[in-house]
Amino acid sequence: MGEQGSDVAPGAPKKATKAAKAVKKAAAEKTAAKKAAPAKKAVAKKAVAKKAVAKKAVAKKAVAKKAAPAKKAVAKKAAAETPKAAWKPESHTALVRRARRIDRELGEVYPYAHPELDFENSFQLLVATVLSAQTTDLRVNQTTPTLFVKYPTPEDLSAANPEEVEEILRPCGFFRAKTKSVIGLSKGLVEQFGGEVPGRLEDLVKLPGVGRKTAFVVLGNAFGRPGITVDTHFQRLVRRWRWTEETDPDKIEAAVGALFPKSDWTDLSHHVIWHGRRMCHARKPACGVCPIAPLCPAYGEGETDPEKARKLLKYEKGGFPGQRLKPPQAYLDAGGRPAPPLGGVQGK
Repeated sequence: MGEQGSDVAPGAPKKATKAAKAVKKAAAEKTAAKKAAPAKKAVAKKAVAKKAVAKKAVAKKAVAKKAAPAKKAVAKKAAAETPKAAWKPESHTALVRRARRIDRELGEVYPYAHPELDFENSFQLLVATVLSAQTTDLRVNQTTPTLFVKYPTPEDLSAANPEEVEEILRPCGFFRAKTKSVIGLSKGLVEQFGGEVPGRLEDLVKLPGVGRKTAFVVLGNAFGRPGITVDTHFQRLVRRWRWTEETDPDKIEAAVGALFPKSDWTDLSHHVIWHGRRMCHARKPACGVCPIAPLCPAYGEGETDPEKARKLLKYEKGGFPGQRLKPPQAYLDAGGRPAPPLGGVQGK
């Protein structure tokens, strides 16, 4: 009777133990969570602070970016208004000495300087020089072989179909105007000079598309008669060097010509033009590796760090080939490389 009246089941103590353990575990977890709360709160607070700092930095960067053009304009204006105290005015005698020294220095750097247009005779040089306006000599050299194979003489080119010539000259740019010029000058050679290129300045400038610059290229390099070639590179450099303040090509020619013996004019032109193409660029001169830096009033306009400046070099000075497909032997002997043929890659 006693056993049948008991209310406690056989497994009750075991269940009670499990329940107690669960309560104890929950209490422990609650205590741990309570203890961890401040640390967690601190981490969250730190994250919010970090996010605020990042947001502030982004906003600051945006403001700086917005203000950059104005800041740059102010700096540029200040630089323009600040005189270059390092370069003192010089007498005419001092200018002549400095100019000639620059030419001698460049002559040592570019002893193989020459016209960078491929040509075999005065007619080819005349045509190639006219075509070189507003394009590179390399592009002309890649184009003229086809032209001269089809039209080897002034008589041939003067009688050419303009549309066929235009198609050949298309890669040179301004091909319609250039076609008109080369056909016109060919007719002029046939009608006025018996198909021969004249060796006088006053005769050459009568031909269509032939100005003083083109005439002096032909006279100096096909006839051995001195002349100064005032192209864009020449104009830029002689003004940077303060040889003259003139802007008109004819006046620049006269001013620079007065600083040198006439016999130096043709080589001077090559030296200056080569330096302008390879080192003293329009936008970023490689001042840090320039051999005439101590003689240049404009030193510092370009990159002055030697390593960075070296990366700005072009053509053989920077490890690239020059402009001619068939350069003279002296250039090759001095380590120069011919340009790649049409379809090739410059610098490879």
